[in-house]
Amino acid sequence: MPSLDTCLAFFALVFVLGFAPGPDNIFVMMQSVTQGRKAGLVAMLGMCAGLAVHTLAVALGLAAIFAASATAFTVLKVVGAVYLAYLAWQAFRAPVGTLSAPVEQQPDLRRIFLRGWVMNLTNPKIVFFFLALLPQFVHADRGSIATQLCVLGAIFILSTLMTFGAIAYFSATVSTRLRSSPKAQLWLNRMAGTVFLGMAARLAMAER
Repeated sequence: MPSLDTCLAFFALVFVLGFAPGPDNIFVMMQSVTQGRKAGLVAMLGMCAGLAVHTLAVALGLAAIFAASATAFTVLKVVGAVYLAYLAWQAFRAPVGTLSAPVEQQPDLRRIFLRGWVMNLTNPKIVFFFLALLPQFVHADRGSIATQLCVLGAIFILSTLMTFGAIAYFSATVSTRLRSSPKAQLWLNRMAGTVFLGMAARLAMAER
């Protein structure tokens, strides 16, 4: 097990990094802004589910194998970029409603969760980030390496829940009045589509 000092130092680092602009927290923010606080929080949970998979992959050594394969990186990068472009297309086509819309018009939370999960899993940069960051906080004299990696991954997920949760909460608070206006919501949908397109282009051009 990592020492308490190691856990606290790791938590402080990833907590600050959680607020740095990136594809995942921007996705959570846009879901919260365009579809409400609950949608943002569910998207956050999907992202954390993806992080759990990444943690297990690193702990089992699968991520290192993946990182060594240029083909795997390219395939995952293309899949992720295509998925983001699909989200952009859906955002541009999203119907304009209001906060008083009936229940059946409310966002599909299961779909939003899966979007967050798939988006996180298809971001190859997370694999490299985990491989570069987590081993720096692992010490051979503290026991099983895999166990330490899993503990650090759990701390990372806890930090993500806190940072992304704050982003989802406050983004929804700021956008509540905007979402009550059909014209404002149309603008928000277009902004979301543009953001997703930009993220797709950025991921498509990413290099190992």
